[in-house]
Amino acid sequence: MTPDPTDAISKLLKKERLARGWSLSELAQHAAVSKAMISKIERGEASPTATVLGKLSGAFGLALSALLALSENSGERISRRDDQPLWQDPETGYIRRALSPPGRGVLELLEIEMPPKARVSYPASAFVFQHQQIWVTQGTLVFDEGPDTHRLERGDCLQLGPPVDCSFYNPLGAPCRYVVALVRR
Repeated sequence: MTPDPTDAISKLLKKERLARGWSLSELAQHAAVSKAMISKIERGEASPTATVLGKLSGAFGLALSALLALSENSGERISRRDDQPLWQDPETGYIRRALSPPGRGVLELLEIEMPPKARVSYPASAFVFQHQQIWVTQGTLVFDEGPDTHRLERGDCLQLGPPVDCSFYNPLGAPCRYVVALVRR
């Protein structure tokens, strides 16, 4: 059975906030996310969207993948498909599968399934601590990287440039799948 990291994410966000000595208001200010939303997430009453997680990870000075990996960490060196953590964005239906073993390795692989017509945006702060490549395995992905737009088809691989605001968009009527390879800076 695939673990659900939602409870672990809520506990980790509260732990990271308290470790910095921040109130809910201070985290809300650093992340540009409402205090009410952060409180609901920490209490497990709301599942954060991909965009909100990107803002919170940036406020903590952590890559989004590092924040999620901390919530999934078990110390194993092998990751079996049935045990790989899935996270679904409640806003878009975007599904993120952590392919790599959940340790603190340098390389991390993620498989993403983007529903038809879905768009997910992230602030530049979500990418500050990592180098990233995107490899499309099914469908088409339109990736806006600051002012640049890249249309990636099945088999295409893109090396991201310096951190800028970005968005991932599936323009088609069928799911898009892609693999993200992350290396921490």
